[in-house]
Amino acid sequence: MSLGKTTPILRIFDEITAMEFYVDFLGFKVDWQHRFEPGFPLYLQVSRGECVLHLSEHHGDSTPGSALRIETDELEVFQQQLLARQYPFAHPQIQAMPWGSQDMTVTDPFGNRLVFTNAISV
Repeated sequence: MSLGKTTPILRIFDEITAMEFYVDFLGFKVDWQHRFEPGFPLYLQVSRGECVLHLSEHHGDSTPGSALRIETDELEVFQQQLLARQYPFAHPQIQAMPWGSQDMTVTDPFGNRLVFTNAISV
């Protein structure tokens, strides 16, 4: 048996705020969007490189305050890109973790924590 890739679903509450954070600040692109009817909750996929996230306004699709780890091999470069965008609600810093990785935690406007991390060499 083998398992495939994982696509986390993160709860969002406002489309404009989500786009400002995930697209304008983090640099993800919108792959697709879906609503059952106009005015209904939004469900969409965003991606950056191999990182794919689903964002949902649907009640019950996820819990606000979720956390996920996203590996990157260019953490410092990514941090500088984010700082250059001067997003008013985040000033991401890199932290050395006791298990050997370097982590940069960014919290979205809905309370979800995205921990960008370099790969740990064992």
